[in-house]
Amino acid sequence: MATTGDAKPTYIYKLIPSSAPPPDHPLPAVLPVSELDQSSGFIHLSTSRQVPNTLKFFFADELRVHVLRLAYDPLEEKKLIRWEDPKAEVCGPRGGEGMFPHLYNGLKLGKDEVDSVATWERRDGEGWEDVTGREQSWLIY
Repeated sequence: MATTGDAKPTYIYKLIPSSAPPPDHPLPAVLPVSELDQSSGFIHLSTSRQVPNTLKFFFADELRVHVLRLAYDPLEEKKLIRWEDPKAEVCGPRGGEGMFPHLYNGLKLGKDEVDSVATWERRDGEGWEDVTGREQSWLIY
């Protein structure tokens, strides 16, 4: 396993823009997959330490995001996670963030994989770093 140089994570995270349908409660067996995930053939995920820059580079125009928290161990035990280097074609080099977790399971993400869901919203004048600072108790490595 290759991560950001730290011990294995407890959780990994999927960020969903507010323009996508919100995850329903209870979660369905399979949630809709983003165009990026579909074209990549896997689901892009982040560790808790990678979430702030993922928000900064890919969700800068969003005021609200849905954050899905996935327990790492069950996915790793099934050999569904691959740690891969970002190609940096979209946002340029992301120094110090290391390898990113990607979920390879036929693009299935739903109630069996998701531990918890949060909706984060930026207040007037806030950046995503302010929101992730507020959410530290939920954003667990």
